[in-house]
Amino acid sequence: MPQKRMTPGSKAPASAQYEILGPRGSRTGEERTVVRGEPLPPTPKAGETYRIADRTKNASGRKRR
Repeated sequence: MPQKRMTPGSKAPASAQYEILGPRGSRTGEERTVVRGEPLPPTPKAGETYRIADRTKNASGRKRR
């Protein structure tokens, strides 16, 4: 299942590295690290979006068992 594309300025659903995608969905090779709940930063060019490339591997924000 394809991952959801997010626009600049929307809140990050998870702490992760976000890959910048071109207007047609092509990979640009650029990534930004964003903390959960913070807005995604502006992209270098108009029409670009984000998708999660690599989630942060820690237990913050998860329930303890």
